[in-house]
Amino acid sequence: MTRSDGYLLDNRQSEAGQRFDAFATLFDPTTFRHLEGFGIGPGWRVWEVGVGGTSVVSWLAKKVGPTGKVLATDIDTSQVAAVARPPIEVRVHDVGAEEPPGEGFDLVHARLVLVHVPDRERALHSMIKSLRSGGRLLIEDADPALQPLLCPDEHGPEQQLANRLRHGFRELLAARGADLSYGRRLPRLLREAGLRRVEADAYFPVTSPACAALESATVRQIRDQLVTAGLATNEDIDRHLANVASGSMDLATAPMISAWGRKG
Repeated sequence: MTRSDGYLLDNRQSEAGQRFDAFATLFDPTTFRHLEGFGIGPGWRVWEVGVGGTSVVSWLAKKVGPTGKVLATDIDTSQVAAVARPPIEVRVHDVGAEEPPGEGFDLVHARLVLVHVPDRERALHSMIKSLRSGGRLLIEDADPALQPLLCPDEHGPEQQLANRLRHGFRELLAARGADLSYGRRLPRLLREAGLRRVEADAYFPVTSPACAALESATVRQIRDQLVTAGLATNEDIDRHLANVASGSMDLATAPMISAWGRKG
């Protein structure tokens, strides 16, 4: 399959909000645990990269308060526009192609972003450049190649179909330049970029209603691409969506690896 241009999962599609809600349910507790560990508080200046939905920036705004600042950037800010009021500033920005939108940040955070950015190296260095000395960087990205199955317990035809469609989804992502084994490299990349006190962990939901909600929204969003690429038929997709809705399968997500370090 040849590489295509453009992000596979457009923020302006109706399913995007459902996907962001599912991500928030699945991953916000992990993200917030790490951010709390940094001691985030009033007056902090934060850059939230590739913001997508509103849950993380809203939480950050409460933490930094009126004396702080949360700069929320993305190539498509349609989902986050609803919370664009102080201390949140929303700005259209391409982290992989443009200079940092500021400097002296106490914290820079990106979740499920860099795996999709064509120039990941430039994006990572841009985020580090924007930090003050002693500032923290938290990068959280999936590693679908580490655990590629939607149903790790593939015990019947429903699970086999689910895993076949997940394989098709990964093919579409790879065709658009996504690095499906990026997450595992984050600790090394942060160290090589000069960050200190680098640590990492991973979160891997094995079954959850939010996993089912995420799968349903994702498949509906990429349905046309799966069919056009010959990776699935409409009948396959209808059957899979019905299986997901039945609640009879244990659906997982790819592990999300969180890596963090300090500048200077």
